[in-house]
Amino acid sequence: MEEVTNEVQPEISEAAATLAPPADDAPEVSGSDAAAAEAAVPTGKISKLDKFFGITKSGSKIKTEIIAGVTTFMAMVYALLVVPGMYNKGDVPFGAVYIATALGAVLGTTLMALLARMPLAQASGLGATAYITGTLLGSGIGLTYANAMIFVLLDGIIFVLLTATGLRKKILAAIPNEVKIAIPVGIGFFIAFIGFKNAGTVVISDGGIGFASFNVLSGKLDYLGAISAALLLVGVIAIAVLSHKKVTGAILWGILGTAAAYFILAGLGCAWSDAGCMKLFNDFSISNPFSAFADWGQHSVGQVFANGFDFSAYLAQDGNSGGTLVVLILTSALSLCMIDMFDTLGTLYGACSKGNLIDEDGNPIRLNQCMLSDAIATSAGAVFGATTVTTYVEASSGVAAGGRTGLAALVSALCFLAATFLSPIAQIIPSCATAAALVWVGVLMMSSVKDIEWSAPASALPAFLTIAVMAFGFSISFGIGIGLISCVVVKICTGKIKQISITTWIIAALFVALFLLTN
Repeated sequence: MEEVTNEVQPEISEAAATLAPPADDAPEVSGSDAAAAEAAVPTGKISKLDKFFGITKSGSKIKTEIIAGVTTFMAMVYALLVVPGMYNKGDVPFGAVYIATALGAVLGTTLMALLARMPLAQASGLGATAYITGTLLGSGIGLTYANAMIFVLLDGIIFVLLTATGLRKKILAAIPNEVKIAIPVGIGFFIAFIGFKNAGTVVISDGGIGFASFNVLSGKLDYLGAISAALLLVGVIAIAVLSHKKVTGAILWGILGTAAAYFILAGLGCAWSDAGCMKLFNDFSISNPFSAFADWGQHSVGQVFANGFDFSAYLAQDGNSGGTLVVLILTSALSLCMIDMFDTLGTLYGACSKGNLIDEDGNPIRLNQCMLSDAIATSAGAVFGATTVTTYVEASSGVAAGGRTGLAALVSALCFLAATFLSPIAQIIPSCATAAALVWVGVLMMSSVKDIEWSAPASALPAFLTIAVMAFGFSISFGIGIGLISCVVVKICTGKIKQISITTWIIAALFVALFLLTN
C-alpha cells in the first residue's frame, strides 16, 4: 500500500529537469564492483536493453531486474482486489472497476519504467479511493461515479501543471507541517474504518456505531456475518505476522488465506444446512473473464466525458447550486491533489532510500520524472475509469530484491496486464478478506503520529482536528480543511500571522467556502 512518510522533505529539483535524460542519473557502483560491472556489459540485442535502462551501469543484472519486478507485483497486486471492493455499493460493476484499476496500474507502471526509468510501480491509491467512495460518493450528495472521474481528471491535470512549472514546491510549503504529518494518520483511520464496516466487525445502527456481537447464546447470531467479522481480525493478525517475517506479498497471502478460511467455514455451515451458507454456494459461479472487459467498456472507459459533466442529480438536491458545485469541484480536486502529492512524495522517499536511489541532497533521483509519470497516469487513468494512480510503497520490496532500473517496473507492468484476465477470481474474494488489507493499511499509516508535537498546543490542535474530523466526520477533505483553518486561526491568535503565506490563505478560504456553501 502506498504510505506517506513522516515529513515531506524539501524538493530542490527544478522544472527544467523534468525532461532531462534519466539514464545518466542511474546510481553508479565504484571500486571492484564497478570493474566487475564493466566486464559484465552484455553484447548483441540485449545490450540495447541494457543501455536504455542503464542496467549494468547501476550494478544490476537483467535476471535480478525481472525477479524484482515480479516481487513488486506480488507485493501490491492486492490493490486489484481491494480498490474494486471499495466501490461495492456504487453504480458501477466490480468487473468494470477491476479492469480500470488494472489498466491504470499498467499505464502508470509503464510510464515509471520508460519515462522515469525507476524500479517502482503504480496503481490506484487506497487513500484517494477512500476519499472518492466515502466522501464524494458515499455522502449522499448526488454525485455519480462518472462525476468522480472529473475530480480525478482535474487532479491529474493540476498535478501535471504543478510538476511542469515547479509550483508543486509552493503548494507543499503552504501546507503547515503539523497538517502534513496528520493527513496520513487521518486517512489511515478512515481506511481502517471502511475495512471494519465492510467486514461487519463494526456495525452501524440507529443506536450508533458498535462492535459486532459474537454472543452465541442470543439465538440471533448470523453465522456468515459472524465468521466474516471474526476473520477480519484473524486476517489482520496473519498479515502482521507475515510482514514481521518479511514474507514477500504478505498482504496478498493474508487476503487469500482469509478467503480460503471463509469458504472452508462456510462449507462447514452447510453441514447443518445454514441458510446463508447454502445460498452462498448455490449462487456461486465463475464468470467469463471477458465479461469484465464488456462491463468496463459500458460503465467505465470514457464515462468522464460521456456522463461526467452531468451534475443534475447533485443540483436537484436542496441547498445545492451552481455556486456550491464550483466550490465542491475546486476543493475536491485540491484534496485529491494533496492526497496524491503526499502519497507519491512520501512513497518515493521511502522506497528509493532502500536502494540507494537518492542523490547527494537526499532526494530520489529523477524525482520530477517520477512525479510526472504519476500525474500523466492519473489524468489518463480517469479516462479509463481508474481512481487516482500513485506510487505504492510496496515497490520497495522489489528494490530490496535488487531492482535498480525501469526494467523491473516494465516487468511489473506486464504482470498487471496479465492480471486483467483474472477478474473472475477477484470477484469471489469475500469482503472480510479485502477488509483485512484495508485495516492493515491503516496500521501502516499510523507511523507518522509520533512526529506530531503533542506538547505544543499550537501544533497539536490542528493535527488532532485533521485526524479526528477525517475519522469521526468520515470525510478526508473536511479533515484537511478543518486542520488548515484551525492552523490559520491559531497562528493569528498567537501573533504569528506573518507566517501564513498567501497560498495558505487561499487554500483555507476555499475550504471555508466549502463548509459554508455546501452540505
